[in-house]
Order: sequence, then C-alpha cells, then structure tokens
Amino acid sequence: MSRVSLSSPVPLYLQIADSLRDRIARGVWQQGEVIPTLEQIAAEFDVARVTARQAVQLLMSEGALTPQRGRGTFVSATPPIMKPVQVVTTLQALAEMYQATSQQPLTVEESRRKPPVTAADGELAEEYIYMKRVHSSDGLPYCVISLYLDDKIFSMSPDRFRNELVIPILVSLSPQRIAKARQTLTIGSADAETARLLRVPTDAPIARVQRVFNDPDNVVIYYADVVYRGDAVKVEMDLGSVSS
Repeated sequence: MSRVSLSSPVPLYLQIADSLRDRIARGVWQQGEVIPTLEQIAAEFDVARVTARQAVQLLMSEGALTPQRGRGTFVSATPPIMKPVQVVTTLQALAEMYQATSQQPLTVEESRRKPPVTAADGELAEEYIYMKRVHSSDGLPYCVISLYLDDKIFSMSPDRFRNELVIPILVSLSPQRIAKARQTLTIGSADAETARLLRVPTDAPIARVQRVFNDPDNVVIYYADVVYRGDAVKVEMDLGSVSS
C-alpha cells in the first residue's frame, strides 16, 4: 500500500496527485494507458474515494489525464522532460551557466534575517536581505533557493536583485568583493513544503547545495541553501585515462 502523511500540511489529495504525477513522469503509466479506478486508487492510499477523485481531477485539469465515458481515465500527455542542471565547480562557470539559461525566478518570501552560518563559514555582515525563490526553466520548477545577500550589496541594485538571477549580478557588480566562494553538495529527500514548490512527491530525492561567498575580510556576503529536484541534477566528472 502506498502511503500519505496525515501529519503533513499538504492536503491528502495533493500528496496523491504528486505520486500519480510522478508515475506518469517516470513512465510507469504511459501515454494512452488507462489508469486504475478511483476505488483502486483510494484503496491503495487508504483514503476516501472523494479524496482519490480530487487527485485525479487535478491531473485532468493539468491535461495529464483524460476521462473517456465507459472506458476509464487515460494518460493523455507525456510530461515535459526536465533539462538537467550541470553541477559546476567554479564561480565563473556558475555565473556563465546562469547567464546562458532562460530561467524564471519567483520570489515567494522576502525579509531581513541572518543566515544560518557557522564560525567556519566566516563573519556576519551587519544586515542581510533574505529571499526564498523558486527557479523554473520552460515553466517547470527545478530548484528552491533560500538566499541571504549582504544588504550593502543588495542596495547597489535592489530592482535587479529582486527580478533577476542573483549570482550573475553579484559577479558583474562587485567581483572584487568575492575573495572566496565554495559550495557543498548533499543528497536528501524533499519535505512537504519543498515538494509542493517543486511539484514532486513528498520524500522524493533532492540534491541540496550550500553556497557561501566571502569578501576579502572573510565576511559572508552571500549565503544560499539550494534544493534541486533529483531529476534536474547532472554531475559529470572527467576521471582521465587509465595508465598501463
């Protein structure tokens, strides 16, 4: 039996819709194939039939499913393919990657708060602008980023920082301030809020990247916690040749 989380703030029908959507995306349910009945879906997730119907109706409204009278409900659309994001290892390559792609940042929260840095990360600036954003490509969300930018740098071009991708602007406006830049990649699973924003099932695999930029005085001028969809990440490494 598939599971839904009763303690999650995400409604049950949305959790089920995420699971069904994921099956279509992975090809478990292919285009033109009839899906299980509402009774079967309800039994699988141990929910009421009305909850299963809400999930299926949501996918119908998205165009992924189509009902056919007397025949059942069919997969009507192949989900769009997520273009992988290359994990790069230099600041210049990171800026170039962002500049070369058409991404649509959507800010879902903005405030002033301190980044959760440790002493090993560097010294804190006086004040930071915090933005939580969803980055999309071709209309598909592929990462959620929680970023903290030194307010002194933010004030240099607030409109651009609010409406464009931050790293290319930061590199172009203040390259001399970035004395050190590093990132750490870990693998995990999506919590309910991240899953909702990325349109993936709760506990779906994700890649988490922590980025820290420091100025010459070791002050943290940029801190970001970036969560990527698992199917949006591509890691490629040249291992060289084997010597005989």
